[in-house]
Amino acid sequence: MSKRKEIVMLVTALSLAIAIVLQGSVFDKTRAMGVSLANPAATVTHIQNDGKMITGNDPNQPLTPTNQQSSSGTIDTSFKNISLPSTTNDPTTQTTNLPAVFKQVENSVVQITARTPNPNLQIITNGNPSTGQSTRLGSGFVYGKQGHIITNSHVIDGASTADITFIDGNTYTAKVIGKDISGDIAVLQITDNFSSENLVPLTIANSSSLQVGQQVIAIGNPFGLSDTMTTGIVSQLDRLIPNPDTGFAIPGGIQTDAPINPGNSGGPLLNTQGQVIGINTAINSATGGFSGIGFAVPSNAVIRELATLTKTGTFNHSWLGISGGKITPDLAQSAGLPRNYKGVVVGSVQPGSPAEKAGLQGVTQNDPSTAPHIGDILTGADGHPLRSIDDLINYIDLHKSIGDNVVLTVNRHGQIMNLNLVLQARPPSLGNPTPQESILP
Repeated sequence: MSKRKEIVMLVTALSLAIAIVLQGSVFDKTRAMGVSLANPAATVTHIQNDGKMITGNDPNQPLTPTNQQSSSGTIDTSFKNISLPSTTNDPTTQTTNLPAVFKQVENSVVQITARTPNPNLQIITNGNPSTGQSTRLGSGFVYGKQGHIITNSHVIDGASTADITFIDGNTYTAKVIGKDISGDIAVLQITDNFSSENLVPLTIANSSSLQVGQQVIAIGNPFGLSDTMTTGIVSQLDRLIPNPDTGFAIPGGIQTDAPINPGNSGGPLLNTQGQVIGINTAINSATGGFSGIGFAVPSNAVIRELATLTKTGTFNHSWLGISGGKITPDLAQSAGLPRNYKGVVVGSVQPGSPAEKAGLQGVTQNDPSTAPHIGDILTGADGHPLRSIDDLINYIDLHKSIGDNVVLTVNRHGQIMNLNLVLQARPPSLGNPTPQESILP
């Protein structure tokens, strides 16, 4: 393959080189439904039961409240002990008493019903038009004795309150006190008198100790079927979960084959001790039903954000401001590099971003009749090697905060250099991002 063709392919198909930007269904906010594309591939579907289908490092450094600082301030001391130490037992060989685990946690998992205005649904009452409501059904779990409920942000998107229903059938009103749309995490507070309810908080474990093959348990309300338990294994770790609401990816995702379906969103993914290791959030499906691939937001992301969300109502992520993809063997050879050279090719640089201020260079093409010029190739961040865009996103989002310095090791046309930059707050969204922009920090 010629160098010109290879570079053109980088520009036109960068999204295919970046983890899991998936085709097949595009989120249409005006119609709230999936729009099928020609020759669909897989579809990442958020799994609240509202009919919506949306498409979507230093991995060994543990994330704990004592070594992480939120972008809005230091983690509150009242949340210090929610991260459990790694177990010394091999989790892949433990025998699990599933009925006992269910009994342990059944009073801690709730059904969440949120109602939001639907401008497309017009209701005429006594000749007066009014806007109808859409109902979203999801799951959540109890944290603490103060009536806090943790769920996905997309479960309560557009709502300020929701109904919380326990396994005994008791229903309470809760208000949304914090949400992170980018990370798909939300915290609710029960506002009714719940003194007669026996709240059983779940323990949030340290997801950095997870292993591929480890048994996991999902509990939630698929299709409104309350308190449903399913089991599976950790299929893979550190997946990127596309988030079409913001154009940014959710890093560190846990891939599982535990069956989860619409209505499971916001429910806990548990280890065999009944401790939370993730929040079930999306499935990879061409039909909207489970097809063996589900994703959960890791519990360490919850640990990092919980105190800030509860205190301030928001959480700001750090931002680098590039698009790019893993360098392919053919592209590496065309650039005069070894075939198995590892790094991230910078496709474009966002205006006003830390990347632009540091002088990072993306792919350029001054004349349409000539071949584009390859931009910078990132090979390291703060001394950590970068094999793919996943490594960069996971490192920036999970291990760095706004205002932190980052040293990027860059290969620019064969010259190795270090560029220093200071991370900024991520913008709320990229508007209508192109596929290559849609999963970058």
